[in-house]
Amino acid sequence: MNETLRKDAEQIIQASLRAVQPDAAVRRALENYDSRGGRTVLVAAGKAAWQMARAAVDALGRVDGGIVITKYGHVKGDIPGVACCEGGHPVPDENSFAATGRALELVRGLGEKDTVVFLLSGGGSALFERPRVSGGELRDITQQLLACGADIVEINTVRKRLSQVKGGRFARLCAPARIFSIVLSDILGDPLDMIASGPAYPDFSTCAQAEAAAEKYGLRLTPEARLLLREETPKKLDNVRTEITGSVRELCAAAAEQCRELGYEPVLLTDRLCCEAREAGSFLASILRTHAEEGRRLAFIAGGETVVHLTGRGLGGRNQELALAASPGISGISHGALFSVGSDGTDGPTDAAGGYVDGDTLSALEEKGLEVYKVLADNDAYHALQAVDGLIFTGPTGTNVNDVAVALLRP
Repeated sequence: MNETLRKDAEQIIQASLRAVQPDAAVRRALENYDSRGGRTVLVAAGKAAWQMARAAVDALGRVDGGIVITKYGHVKGDIPGVACCEGGHPVPDENSFAATGRALELVRGLGEKDTVVFLLSGGGSALFERPRVSGGELRDITQQLLACGADIVEINTVRKRLSQVKGGRFARLCAPARIFSIVLSDILGDPLDMIASGPAYPDFSTCAQAEAAAEKYGLRLTPEARLLLREETPKKLDNVRTEITGSVRELCAAAAEQCRELGYEPVLLTDRLCCEAREAGSFLASILRTHAEEGRRLAFIAGGETVVHLTGRGLGGRNQELALAASPGISGISHGALFSVGSDGTDGPTDAAGGYVDGDTLSALEEKGLEVYKVLADNDAYHALQAVDGLIFTGPTGTNVNDVAVALLRP
């Protein structure tokens, strides 16, 4: 392993994550907040919910009750006046449902002078959920969508219609209270109706699109669920003000700046990467090989969110799969490396944020009897990268603005 490149990768990752922490953005959004003389209730949902809630309470001074609903392991301490709950992600569980029920109790009976400060981040689709079907069926449908390679927009278009809170329904339950919503974006193009399935935003997706997604992926649905796909969601809400903050563009810009400080010439390829993870890895590797003999220190940056089509029973995530898929393409390039990380610090159902490979990775894998293409077919990137010290660990980061992949050349 090239220790110099690995050290550069770690510095780029840490600088990028620091730049997209939501604290300052939440404080800025609340500078002009007006309580209107009523109560202020806080509801925060998503993988960055705890960090956002702490910043909000610091800025507001106090709240008249509140709740955080975040992923397991993401609560980092107590917040005054706020109950902190954890639930399942990417598949919702009973704790997700119970915590959302507590949030609905919190906003029940609010008046027109009251305000719900609603802090939303990626992961909220699983964490902020009160299903209209059985919990078991919702989990099964979610797992089907994740396994078949559906993108986040298709997944959310279906899930909105099976939920009591998604697709603008939470805003209706809060009425006549006002909602002051601060959204940390984790979807390309920042579509507010899709981030965490838009609990407090008018829904622009249609029943026809939901039914088309179900047909496209051959979803197994009960007759009750099929009927719900035909029920339209709210298309107009008059009690919500929304501020959007943070995005993968900022993550890529921060990565580029740190690359520049380390002496690399950064090249932003895209901040809208959206394809199969292994295809993205192969493509980035080919770019790195094309420029390998130029004698320049280069960094090629791609931000976005890839997808994984599950064909095996292994362990991994889209960032790990992307990195592993790049290893054959950069094999033998002693001054080249590639990494990919999720900004929330967790990649798929693992404790790793992503993966790192360099010109020595393929031979190291082969020495351990591991064949990359067989590993990818079994979706077992985690254990393969673990065997060659290629996993990246950050722990929960407190933010969530998609992923960033960087291919480095340091001659």
